Amino acid sequence: MNDVNALLDSVPTGLWLAGGPAAAASGATFDVVNPATGDVLVGVADAGVTDAHLALDQAVEAGAAWAATAPRRRGEILRAAFDAVTARADDFALLMTLEMGKILAESRGEVTYGAEFLRWFSEEAVRVHGRTATAPAGTGRIVVVKQPVGPALAITPWNFPLAMGTRKIGPALAAGCPIIVKPAEDTPLTMLLLAKVFADVGLPPGVLSVIPTTSAADVSAALMSDPRLRKVSFTGSTGVGRALIRQSADQVLRTSMELGGNAPFIVFDDADLDAAVDGAMLAKMRNGGEACTAANRILVQNGIRPAFTEALTARIAAMSVGPGYDAGSDLGPIINAKQVDSVAALVDEAVAGGATVHTGGHRLDRPGYFYAPTLITGAPEDSRIAGDEIFGPVAVISGFDTEAEAIARANDTEYGLASYFYTRDLDRAMRVSAALEYGMVGVNRGVISDPAAPFGGIKSSGLGVEGGSEGIEEYLNTKYIALT
Repeated sequence: MNDVNALLDSVPTGLWLAGGPAAAASGATFDVVNPATGDVLVGVADAGVTDAHLALDQAVEAGAAWAATAPRRRGEILRAAFDAVTARADDFALLMTLEMGKILAESRGEVTYGAEFLRWFSEEAVRVHGRTATAPAGTGRIVVVKQPVGPALAITPWNFPLAMGTRKIGPALAAGCPIIVKPAEDTPLTMLLLAKVFADVGLPPGVLSVIPTTSAADVSAALMSDPRLRKVSFTGSTGVGRALIRQSADQVLRTSMELGGNAPFIVFDDADLDAAVDGAMLAKMRNGGEACTAANRILVQNGIRPAFTEALTARIAAMSVGPGYDAGSDLGPIINAKQVDSVAALVDEAVAGGATVHTGGHRLDRPGYFYAPTLITGAPEDSRIAGDEIFGPVAVISGFDTEAEAIARANDTEYGLASYFYTRDLDRAMRVSAALEYGMVGVNRGVISDPAAPFGGIKSSGLGVEGGSEGIEEYLNTKYIALT
């Protein structure tokens, strides 16, 4: 507990403005709760519209100088932040576990993953390329240059408190854009600590602001209605994303939207069964199932479905549940009581409709917000659990007979973020990859995220991509200069 108290004492609890902590204009604060116990960790400043405008004032004031900063220097600051986050990996991991609930091993993995966006975009900062060519008619030169879009707003979710921030901050800073981050109300501490790290490594004041708030809709609307803001990047639900897209129209903002998912996980009868079970555990239970890329529908060819179901049930039933900072825990708490209620309602409705619970299927009677790791089969095709994001530790298995049926069922959703399938047939691997209507496809892999690869979906799962060499383009305008 002494380590926890020392860590919490080192984390800023004000808004992060002008390169340091600040009280909210109203003086208001709100509590950050440990989901493993329900106890308050700390109180943090609660930003309002006045604070949001102040953050944008500072971004505009700092923006011209930051855009003019040499790309090499921008990259060096990002690299220094990568080194600093890596040096404090244990602090960041414990802080994420305390405020979000995931087990420490997964928090450490997120530190590695999240920090890598800082290193990746430190390298991309010096690789922003334009082009020049002779006009085909011979009338002059075509010069194309890339310039930063300007002040950006990043709205990040609670499930990956570090990585969802660095995935937006990294390309924004590399491109020369100041950025305001509104972290999720449940998990603001990780982002506040990251802001302090950036200040420590020399990021100029005003280039990065962090404004935790319980009035997210008001704060976001105020910023997005201001013509000085030029970009919004959001990770979260499709419903909120649609509302933000509508709000962005008035100022014609550049938008990046990483929205909901309904990922299929397909296991063909020629798959390596053990590898497929391992992959399903990662795709479903990593982060407690609280991920937009989590396997929402596990579709197994009927010839191997009984064996796969038995094996996966055994693995899920063996999971130890407890606080994420306890060494023996395989699964931590769900983020809050509302989300536990949502998961429980989906399972209860499926069971009422005829689904069978093989393991779990109930809340855990203990302090905090826990739900037993669960596997069900036989959920009706029209049940909510088959169409909604579960965002919890619940695996849902159903069977199929043919490849065509599997593809049709996988694509039968408004979402198109992540998908997975297992097969040992190379022709099938190429054929199914092409047929799946998703922005990302994992072949014989249960984890597909990589800072060096583009992350994004199609259909109702979003617009634009993050990560990879493509990610920085979301923060750049293209300018054509006609020369004689």
